Amino acid sequence: MPEYTSDPRIKALQLNLDPLKYGTFAEIGAGQEVAALFFKAGAASGTIAKTMSAYDMVFSDAIYGKEESGRYVCEPRLMKMISKEYELLELRLRGVRDPKTTFFAFANTVVALNYTKTNQGHGWLGVRFQIEPYGPTHDVVIHVNLLDNDNLMQQQAIGVIGTNLIYACFYYPNDIDKFMSSLYDGITKDRLEIDMMRFTGPV
Repeated sequence: MPEYTSDPRIKALQLNLDPLKYGTFAEIGAGQEVAALFFKAGAASGTIAKTMSAYDMVFSDAIYGKEESGRYVCEPRLMKMISKEYELLELRLRGVRDPKTTFFAFANTVVALNYTKTNQGHGWLGVRFQIEPYGPTHDVVIHVNLLDNDNLMQQQAIGVIGTNLIYACFYYPNDIDKFMSSLYDGITKDRLEIDMMRFTGPV
């Protein structure tokens, strides 16, 4: 367990320097700000197997399947993204990487403030991860409302909350109070509201 830090960039660096935590980042909408934060922190090749973003609806449907609702910023789309990306990790890398590796798949699907500021920014973020090598998976899913009155600020907020979420999954799975409070490290509650959290898995 690394020494506690509230700096999201240091959190990303700590994860990048841990050779036994490895995963994918799939982000739709509001840029690829979570993966970008990991890249900017340095040593990202130690953590990132793949990043991707399918903005076009036809491409997105081809990869993850269509939504009955026709919506893309919704929990079912998020879960399809997480499931698909985690399955590919296991298929392509299990048995190739160090057997002590724990895998994760992070995903988000977000709508940020548009140019004319006529919409409400919000999004779904989630992680599927292992705590032990070859162990069962756990899911954490959150829904956030983006409160900044600026598109770039909303994108930056997604980068911070996503990084904090991944970090908490690995380092605070047994401390729910620290898990939840750490999600706001580096960001204030007047910028972003978490209005739903769901935890699934044996731990």
